[in-house]
Amino acid sequence: MSSQEKEEEQEKVKKEGGHAACLPCPLQSHICVMLNLAKLLHQRAGFRITFVNTEFNRARLLRSDPSFFSTSLDDFQFVTIPDGLPPLSDLDATQDVAELCEATRSFMALPFSHLVATLLETSSDESRGVSCILSDIFMSFTATPAAQQFNIPLLFVWTNSASSFLAPKHYRAIMDKLRPLSPPKHASSSEANTFMDTVIDWIPGMKCMRVRDLPNSFGTKDGDDDFVLNACLEVVQNIVDRNPTHPMIVNTCEALERDALKELSSISTPIYSIGPLHLLNKVVDVDDRSHGLKQIKGHLWKDNAECLEWLNSKESKSVLYVSFGSVAFLLREQLVEFAMGLANSKQPFLWIIRPDLVNQGDNTSANPVLPREFLEETKGRGFISGWCPQEEVLNHPSIGGFLTHCGWSSIMESMSAGVPMLCWPCFGDQKGNCRYVCSEWEIGLEIGNGVKRDDVESFVRKLMTDDGDDNETGKKLKKRAVEWKRIVHEAALGSSTSDFKKLVNYLTSLQN
Repeated sequence: MSSQEKEEEQEKVKKEGGHAACLPCPLQSHICVMLNLAKLLHQRAGFRITFVNTEFNRARLLRSDPSFFSTSLDDFQFVTIPDGLPPLSDLDATQDVAELCEATRSFMALPFSHLVATLLETSSDESRGVSCILSDIFMSFTATPAAQQFNIPLLFVWTNSASSFLAPKHYRAIMDKLRPLSPPKHASSSEANTFMDTVIDWIPGMKCMRVRDLPNSFGTKDGDDDFVLNACLEVVQNIVDRNPTHPMIVNTCEALERDALKELSSISTPIYSIGPLHLLNKVVDVDDRSHGLKQIKGHLWKDNAECLEWLNSKESKSVLYVSFGSVAFLLREQLVEFAMGLANSKQPFLWIIRPDLVNQGDNTSANPVLPREFLEETKGRGFISGWCPQEEVLNHPSIGGFLTHCGWSSIMESMSAGVPMLCWPCFGDQKGNCRYVCSEWEIGLEIGNGVKRDDVESFVRKLMTDDGDDNETGKKLKKRAVEWKRIVHEAALGSSTSDFKKLVNYLTSLQN
């Protein structure tokens, strides 16, 4: 296509596009997914974008990347609403998830409605008002009142796996079947393990699940007291029971979750599976005007580019990347066990240790102090950073494995890069994600609930040095990871691109 034809095509797209207000859940991975979606709609469909951050996160984004809000585009704007939470002493700490869940229900709806009202009042024929609201499902209680008040079409964005929506959806049935089987709190470990290994093969769209693979407290007598679990259940049931006609956008693809997507389509119609979104963004032709926007990543911590230079000095597939994401926490003892396991493995590693990674056990953070013997043993062999450009790291030729908490975005980025995983899921959907990685797709190994240095050392060696029982474990995982990389890339260019075009057609039809 010639440059003149490209300009004509882009001008045509701009005339057809609408104005989307994008409301992400104010957590790191959710922001990145929504930002990727917003960029796609802006560049491919000519949509004017209003991207909504909380005031707390806006300040963090500015500290991590002062250029974040300096884009000169008049049709892609960043705005803020308050979250109603008290200020933190550490301005770069992760906000309490339970408090955020409550704020989305009890506080943020009014500021968001005021924002939408302002956008409508200041709109012109050129900006076409607000034609749709794209809301993270976890922000549904914030977005729905504004959509209803101003009669604006509302679409929900599910940033996790399709299968992770199904367990909360079938919560009542799960509880009816499992609670009578749940052992008492003081049951023996044998009784508890027997219950946790109970296979759940009767939920449509979910494969190979056990009780231990469900979100924390699922199916047990502790579930009633789990605030985050109950907040998640309330959000999902709000969609299933009260908003089943709203279209849903899911950051996955048919090749990964065909059965789960089929089941989801019985809940919400239509379903647009357009993942991995970070891959779709890579194949977009970007004009000079939007180049600066494409470089914006939306990271709440400052990326350390030095880790990429350090990786350049390492051999191919030799480095283990270690990161527990943006929300998961470690106890101090767990930090030490992971550290000594990495030290004793003798393998090179890049470890992301957020300043607030360590939790004292009472929901307060502590300084992540590493043992002196670890620092001495790993000098020159390990690189520790507070944050990094994860997608670039995983695609670096020196990376041979990923020790992960199994957040869905991390899994998608690892699969897209063809990197096998060591899995240590912490909470929520991460346990189910881990089960799929290890049993369904066979591209990872689960370390287990407890953290023992000897186990960490053993699993790292299995993955990185092919030091398994049959001397083939690592090789098999790496081969499978490469196969899935091909499948996921083909899906991004195939079914996901097709679904994105359908999404654009639907959004464009809202203008008529």
